[in-house]
Amino acid sequence: MTSHLKKVELHCHLEGAAPPALTLSQARKYNIDISDYLRNGVYVWHDFPSFLECYDKVSEVYQTEEDYALLTETYLAELAGIGTIYSELIVSPDHGKRIGLGADAYIAGVGEGIRRAKASSGIEARLIVTGERHFGPESVIGAADYAAKANNPLITGFNLAGDERMGRVIDYALAFDIARDAGLGLTIHAGEVCGAFSVSDTLDVVRPSRIGHGVRAIEDADLVKRLADMGTVLEVCPGSNIALKVFPDFESHPLRKLKQAGVKVTISSDDPPFFHTSLKREYELAANAFGFGDTEIDEMTRTGLEAAFVDEATRRELLGRL
Repeated sequence: MTSHLKKVELHCHLEGAAPPALTLSQARKYNIDISDYLRNGVYVWHDFPSFLECYDKVSEVYQTEEDYALLTETYLAELAGIGTIYSELIVSPDHGKRIGLGADAYIAGVGEGIRRAKASSGIEARLIVTGERHFGPESVIGAADYAAKANNPLITGFNLAGDERMGRVIDYALAFDIARDAGLGLTIHAGEVCGAFSVSDTLDVVRPSRIGHGVRAIEDADLVKRLADMGTVLEVCPGSNIALKVFPDFESHPLRKLKQAGVKVTISSDDPPFFHTSLKREYELAANAFGFGDTEIDEMTRTGLEAAFVDEATRRELLGRL
């Protein structure tokens, strides 16, 4: 059991963390039929495109600033309840616009949820604004521009998510230039749906401090060494990888091989209820499926704090809580 260990999460999509019970309550509130996507308390999808479709449908039941405050507070309270001291939530201002709420109100609601959660449990949280590949480069540039100009102390990072098969990293390079110039931390989804080349592209074009997933780097030994030498941190989400069939089972998952090769790795849950997981389960998998001891798990947690997109005073305080 890992219940006694402090925990950190760097890779979680806010809408993807929506508890099914809360989603069902919200659907009833707005009289939205989500029966094709949520049955018997379980989100329903069968492959990556249908997962994205389910994710978008579930997101439709969160419509107001207060809805987003409630969603954020609920998830962070769940994390705090298992000993989590720090969380980074991936958010999309584009989503706020698409649902008619607007980016500012969407972010304000999430921020209010963060403040409530911290007041009740002490958990620290920050926001990573993401652009979504499948909406095209202009949309991603817009998201970077929003993050750069937001002047919001909770927004500390920029990400690229969505369907990894849409375009190459170079198509989105300008967005990362904007975010970098604004002093935001950089991370990017790569090496999940697509192979090792997507991780190489990311290192060549963006040189981010972190990569979301990155696990298919294991297909290229030279690339694994490059990641280790550069100190690039991988935000690894084993439960998600198995659910999406990136690897067939935990025995073939490369988390331990990557760590043994000197790559910096952390543990996260990605879109937990969609993948029948949670941060609690991911930590338990680290112990039971991968055979890591407490010291090794604490090392990954410390790596998460060392790589977190926070100011140095906050980082020191969080490291002290370990």
